[in-house]
Amino acid sequence: MNHLTPVDAKAFGKVGVLYGGRSAERDVSIMSGNGVLKALQSKGVDAHLFDTGVRTLAELAAEKFDRVFIALHGRFGEDGSLQGALELLGIPYTGSGVMASSVGMDKITTKIVWLAAGLPTPRYAVINAGSDLDAVAADLGLPLIVKPPHEGSTIGITKVSAANEFKAAFDIAAALDDSVLAEEFVTGREFTVAMLGSGANARPLPVVEIVAPQGNYDYQNKYFTDDTQYFCPAVLPEALTQEMQRLAVLAYRAIGCEGWGRVDFLLRESDQKPFLLEVNTSPGMTGHSLVPMAARAEGISYEDLCVEILRTARLKLAQPQMKG
Repeated sequence: MNHLTPVDAKAFGKVGVLYGGRSAERDVSIMSGNGVLKALQSKGVDAHLFDTGVRTLAELAAEKFDRVFIALHGRFGEDGSLQGALELLGIPYTGSGVMASSVGMDKITTKIVWLAAGLPTPRYAVINAGSDLDAVAADLGLPLIVKPPHEGSTIGITKVSAANEFKAAFDIAAALDDSVLAEEFVTGREFTVAMLGSGANARPLPVVEIVAPQGNYDYQNKYFTDDTQYFCPAVLPEALTQEMQRLAVLAYRAIGCEGWGRVDFLLRESDQKPFLLEVNTSPGMTGHSLVPMAARAEGISYEDLCVEILRTARLKLAQPQMKG
């Protein structure tokens, strides 16, 4: 059921859709940004594209946007750095603030917060060039997953099935990040829960199950093929659906997320226990993306979803009153 607040598109003023950027997910962001632009314009919003990968903060300030929709993914868009710049410029923006964006982009820090909150996430180890990989493999077991903690869209991730594959997997991730995350491999089904709102008003959308070819939900299968299957609402016992949504809300709130986001899960095959994988504070908005899919299952069109997200744009830090 659609629970969106009616809005006057003209009240948004001049809106910037920030897209492109300089991360490894630039191509995905360009697709997201173009989709959001078209959707907002179709609803009468005075929206304009702004590519943060080729234009400067001075140019952003000069545009005098009344608010911006962040359609950037990965570093320099989803990690708190841009959010900090927007706070300094005084431009209200969509999604999470500086701290939640930064924490959510760091899979290691996210795990630390979730574990402190008593939330289930796969066991892990932080490794570097001097780490004893054999000891890590013995502790976590094989297979295991190796990933750069500050990348998204499964970039740089390797499944290690044998000990002699570990070093090569580490090198791939280390080329993208200063630290590397080794994570226990959870055998089971993959799900995601999209979120709308903030704080006590944060609410989950219907659960989506992702079934990728050979279980490989990689960058190609996420964005550029039609081979991956999606089931929304996911076919699950009602109690398990509710538990996954409950955990998603707790995980989202624990990081301090707001506006919108997405929490990813694995459901362990052996005992049907859900494990939190990561939170996305600026998820994809492409034709293959999961938040629009979940919104549609609740009767919210892509266009209405974009307007709802834009409605929640705000500055998150208190703006001090200057004296003198």
